[in-house]
Amino acid sequence: MKTYSITDTGVMREMNQDYFFASDEPVGNLPNLYIVADGMGGHKAGDYASRYTTQRIVASVSRNPEEEPVTILNEAIEVANRLLIEEAMEDETKRGMGTTVVAATIIDGKLYVANVGDSRLYLVGREMRQITRDHSLVAEMVRIGEMRAAEAKAHPDKNIITRAIGASEHVEADFFEVDLTPEDRILLCTDGLTNMVDDSVIREIVTEDAPIEERVEKLVNAANRAGGKDNITVMIIESFS
Repeated sequence: MKTYSITDTGVMREMNQDYFFASDEPVGNLPNLYIVADGMGGHKAGDYASRYTTQRIVASVSRNPEEEPVTILNEAIEVANRLLIEEAMEDETKRGMGTTVVAATIIDGKLYVANVGDSRLYLVGREMRQITRDHSLVAEMVRIGEMRAAEAKAHPDKNIITRAIGASEHVEADFFEVDLTPEDRILLCTDGLTNMVDDSVIREIVTEDAPIEERVEKLVNAANRAGGKDNITVMIIESFS
């Protein structure tokens, strides 16, 4: 297994509110664990939310005696959501904070994914396929036919998300199970990448014959060259056959 990740503040933002965790080694009963989170909130609150949520998910997974990966991830997300809300209630400066999260584990050639919000996981090979489902206002409008996908990419409300960790007492994550092939590369990222770089360019870079570190750095640089309007987090996982 090869994994490489970078998080970058971008050109326009003063603070990085993204956070990631990557382990090719077991975390509790999961043989590996990968998480990307994109925080939101006032000064420092988004930074705190993404970091705290990621850390609480890792801690919960580490202690969970269950064997079924979806159960482990779901319970970890529910625990993180409850604890983040408690933190916000205890500190006025953190009121309203929240974060997206996408988490994944690979077991026996299968990819198990959970997501809340609009951070994404893609499978990249002959094509680039988004596995996660965006929980955002414009994505919901596209799904019900009120907006075309091309319009959504440039819509002024594209950053309004409809689900987040910390947003309400009950959090509902979406779960996905995908069979992997040796040619697949897994890409986890925040919208600081996907809002700035076209899918065709992302796929071209991810599938280049170059060291994984160079490809991740190239994706971050492409987002910054396009304007770097948001924080950028990129994680590539490959060679898991």
